Amino acid sequence: MDLKLEVLVIPVSDVDKAKAFYEQLGFRLDADYPVGDSFRVVQVTPPGSEASIIFGNGVSAAEPGSAQGLHLVVTDIEAAREELLARGAEVSEIWHDADGVFHHSGEANRVSGLHPEHASYGSFASFSDPDGNGWTLQEVVTRAPGR
Repeated sequence: MDLKLEVLVIPVSDVDKAKAFYEQLGFRLDADYPVGDSFRVVQVTPPGSEASIIFGNGVSAAEPGSAQGLHLVVTDIEAAREELLARGAEVSEIWHDADGVFHHSGEANRVSGLHPEHASYGSFASFSDPDGNGWTLQEVVTRAPGR
């Protein structure tokens, strides 16, 4: 059985502001379906991704900004960071975790700069959308076996 993760729902307070933010970052607008005043579904897809995000009115009971740890995988974290900065995102400096395995929640154990061996899965940068939903860039050049 194939189970494909295709859509993540994120909570936002202002649909138009979120839509403009993600489009400014280069996410493709797939759908914008207003259904009356209390229900609206917007779907956008990050460049190169098979998974999309949905936000809108009446699509999530979660608190706006409560989605954290959303990862965007890139093959060149320095170039991706520069492009996001040029598109208006406030992206952190590049960092790695002191333990060298994935990363801790929040900013615990962060060390400035690329992973010392420039290892795949080891370098990160982060940014948030206007509501504070937290995104992490993760550099993966060579995938782990079976991936």
